[in-house]
Amino acid sequence: MTDKTPPWQRWLVLGAAALGVAITFSLGLWQLGRAAEKTALQNAKQEQADQLVLDGRSLGTAAHDAAQRQTLIHRRMMIKGQWLPEHTVFLDNRQMNAKPGFFALTPLQLEGTGTVILVQRGWAPRSFTDRAALPAVQTPAGQVEVPGHLAPWPSRLYDFGGTETGPIRQNLDLVAYRQATGLRVLEVTLLQSGPASEGLLREWPLVASGVAKHHGYAFQWFGLSGLIALLYVWFQIVQPRRKKRTA
Repeated sequence: MTDKTPPWQRWLVLGAAALGVAITFSLGLWQLGRAAEKTALQNAKQEQADQLVLDGRSLGTAAHDAAQRQTLIHRRMMIKGQWLPEHTVFLDNRQMNAKPGFFALTPLQLEGTGTVILVQRGWAPRSFTDRAALPAVQTPAGQVEVPGHLAPWPSRLYDFGGTETGPIRQNLDLVAYRQATGLRVLEVTLLQSGPASEGLLREWPLVASGVAKHHGYAFQWFGLSGLIALLYVWFQIVQPRRKKRTA
């Protein structure tokens, strides 16, 4: 008994198997890379958090330009100033503990300066009966002290373009926000820490919380890669040779 499989078909099967192994193996490496990125970011964040708490009043001085403020991302800070609640924005479709709601963002004018920093104050649930209803968030008047750590400008979610106005928005553009409010808003924000208060929850997720998930996905992709290789060897090499020996 002879193998009558055309050569082109054998090469086609080999090419498909090699492509499948290469793709799944690459996806496994990509998942490991994502896990390493999150781990490195969390380690850098922890190193910054372990340093002394900074006084936020220096953020708007000439000694701290935009480039230098970027080096302070994740650094713990205590800022003092006064809330500007009339410019509060609620970012929609934000989650905390897998529940949809709003991130409440309120600018705070730093004590003794004209500089304003946007504070990501926390999360509040949304009303499912009235999507235009604002959450009941309390904003103290007068001078306040706000603990937290320096964070980048809020990340963007997918939107359909156009300029958003009003207190409820999908995203917040820095340039447009500066123009609309007339405030000297810094390009960084403060992610407020502490227990729930003022109608807001502050259980911010850890950056490295998805590392185990990425490792799990990597294992699955590597397993699939090995399975494709094993099936090719079994059906294209081992089985034909066994048939020749028994013919």
